[in-house]
Amino acid sequence: MSKKIKEIQDCTKEELLEMLADAAKNWLAHDGLWFQQVESQCGMDTAIKLDAKAWEKFTVIEAKRIMERHGIRPGGGIPALIQALQFRLYAYINKQEIIESGGDNIIFRMNNCRVQEARRRKNLPAFSCKPVGLVEYTNFAKTIDARIKTKCISCPPGKHPQEFWCSWEFSI
Repeated sequence: MSKKIKEIQDCTKEELLEMLADAAKNWLAHDGLWFQQVESQCGMDTAIKLDAKAWEKFTVIEAKRIMERHGIRPGGGIPALIQALQFRLYAYINKQEIIESGGDNIIFRMNNCRVQEARRRKNLPAFSCKPVGLVEYTNFAKTIDARIKTKCISCPPGKHPQEFWCSWEFSI
């Protein structure tokens, strides 16, 4: 007699959340491995340029899917952005925080970044993610609400405090 194969609908909430975190880790691992291959073959400048081009499109796709899944309407301002940021793939695997400083302004911080931590473990220099982050966060926020402005407060290659890797301001 064979054992019944477990199907996804048989999983507990906890198992599904763990699977979601695993999927996010797998996505990020693939992204990182792709980047490292381009970096080794073509150099860091080309890798960053190509990464930014990919994020230019991916971040919009991610924002639109989040909006559709969670009923977030375009033009919802900072409250809609706060909600959407919590459903990004990064949110399931990185430690991040949102500091609300008023209805039209928030600070978003990536306190623990798996990309930077992986590079640190491999004795690689910090990833200079600011150029990619500007594309990623600006396009994500503008997809949520075209009025949202994005400003980098701190991000490698720039200096950052030990409490976080990068910090972004979103405002209307």
